[in-house]
Amino acid sequence: IYGGNLPTTPWTTNGDGRGPAWANSLFEDNAEFGLGMRLALDQRTDYVHHLLRQMASRVGDDLVGELLNSPQTTETEVAAQRERVALLRRRLAEGNGTIASRLTELADFLVRRSVWIVGGDGWAYDIGFGGLDHVLASGRDINVLVLDTAVYSNTGGQSSKATPRSAVAKFAAAGKQIRKKDLGMLAVSYGGIYVAQIAVGANPAQTIRAFLEAESYHGPSLILAYSHCIAHGIDMTTSMTHQKDATKSGFWPIYRYDPRLAHHGERPFRLDSRKPTMPFAEFAKQEARFAMLARGNPERAQELFQLAQQDIDDQWHYYEQLAGVEREVSSAAVTAAAAVEGSES
Repeated sequence: IYGGNLPTTPWTTNGDGRGPAWANSLFEDNAEFGLGMRLALDQRTDYVHHLLRQMASRVGDDLVGELLNSPQTTETEVAAQRERVALLRRRLAEGNGTIASRLTELADFLVRRSVWIVGGDGWAYDIGFGGLDHVLASGRDINVLVLDTAVYSNTGGQSSKATPRSAVAKFAAAGKQIRKKDLGMLAVSYGGIYVAQIAVGANPAQTIRAFLEAESYHGPSLILAYSHCIAHGIDMTTSMTHQKDATKSGFWPIYRYDPRLAHHGERPFRLDSRKPTMPFAEFAKQEARFAMLARGNPERAQELFQLAQQDIDDQWHYYEQLAGVEREVSSAAVTAAAAVEGSES
């Protein structure tokens, strides 16, 4: 379970005692578990807003307005909100009363909380896809990070809907017959979800931009991260270089889709990787999951490798078209987008 391998933990707190609050759910209800956290936080925040409005005459209308309307989309804005919360507590300490006491206790909920759901491809593409789709379609401010190894890594390397065509895995001993599900494009089809596909070894700067954009987006976001695995049959010490080849071959193109750009008439889909220059067969021979098929059944391997190359070519052509689509936004749509952004802030 990612981040929960006791007695060690990747989570810690800063000098102010703040840090991630981590919890683990069942494998199959990861998305619903995370959504429950988001709903609980939203409910508590609404309650604190109600208390704050009741105390406006005591703490000052200006401070209340700033606390309620802070956008909190950047680190600087969040820091400014924390300072306002500290000022609120000082003013509340000047008197007493049940409402003041309750607001003092819960004032930290005025600072925007970030919720991240982290899971693998077996969950996201396959056994938990229904829950994930429900969460992404909720419109809530929630972030999902999928660590895509293309197999059920935690249970021994079984094939999933994320497994690419021609790869050998448990339950696909003769090579996967059908192509990989394009989870990113399924999310893009909603129009209001931030979606990114990343490979830190291929482009660290794009990876950082994707996380910052997803975090700042007041709505659902989905990041698909290329994740190497022992089931790939590679030298794990070369994993970062290998990710470059995954992108160079078109096996794992990287991109970002930001709905906010569409609201302003800009192209929301940005293709961050270059046109593939490495044949899929050359990339595949580096991994045992593909190479073992070529050794054991050369004819089938050749057939599936050709189909896999066609999958890559077709996908790249489709992504190129998406990246080149011009957006014309009516004045009514611009007004509506501005209203939505104003309500979020």
